[in-house]
Amino acid sequence: MTVALVSAIGQQRLREAFSHFPSGVAALAAEIDREPQVLVASSFTVGVSLDPPLAAVFVQKSSSTWSLLSQAERIGVSILGVDHAETCRQLAGRNRSERFSGVERVASPTGAIRILGSAAYFECSVHDVHATGDHDAVLLFIHDLEVARETAPLVFHGSRFTQLAMEPAGMTAQ
Repeated sequence: MTVALVSAIGQQRLREAFSHFPSGVAALAAEIDREPQVLVASSFTVGVSLDPPLAAVFVQKSSSTWSLLSQAERIGVSILGVDHAETCRQLAGRNRSERFSGVERVASPTGAIRILGSAAYFECSVHDVHATGDHDAVLLFIHDLEVARETAPLVFHGSRFTQLAMEPAGMTAQ
């Protein structure tokens, strides 16, 4: 039944509908054999669990970058800031050797990489993995975190980068 449903809906229509849900943009990064590796995802989600502290990300099973990152002792998850649009494109680029060129970052002693200027940062380890269609649902145990309250997050919506409005929707300045 699932296959028939996807065929009836169509992948393009499904992608378009998904693009109407705004999300933050996360860079999952770590050093593997002394080389920085990164995967950019708009499928990172927080609030999975407070006790234990868990977040999640959904990664394509065909991702060769995830097959590397999943081996890391710790993975840095940087919630990219509003000024990171070009950095995000570079980190997600096909040329792996250029992904980190000029990108300000720092690695923890465990190899987790934090992108400087991010709105938030989580240092995580893989807690559990569940097969979910053409993706894997990866639960991440949060070991440490930092929040930059003055940095607005980069938002992905309508298949493009944008930012949050400065005042709540429906409110007007007085």
